[in-house]
Amino acid sequence: MADKELQARGSLARRLSSFREMLPGSFVVRRRKCGKPNCKCAKKDDEFHLQYQLSVLWNGKHYTFHIPAEMAEEVRNRVEMHKQFQDLVSKIFEINLRRLLRRKEGKENP
Repeated sequence: MADKELQARGSLARRLSSFREMLPGSFVVRRRKCGKPNCKCAKKDDEFHLQYQLSVLWNGKHYTFHIPAEMAEEVRNRVEMHKQFQDLVSKIFEINLRRLLRRKEGKENP
């Protein structure tokens, strides 16, 4: 079992380098009306302008950054990448914890 876990952990660790462009936080899409009386959004109830934002906790403070429409998909993908990174790291932690507990019980050598 230990060999399979070590192989799995190594495989997971090798995948970590693909996450170097990740961004933390949440990607937010807001729909709003601009308030201009002649705009199409003022004339139709179901017409809105889209606004893209990146919401992050940085150095203990909450920040929201405007994201231009042409960068929205890239930022969305980079935020999703961070979630995938967290899942991957969680799997590595789980393997390490199981190995530690087996060593503690004397069932496995370091």
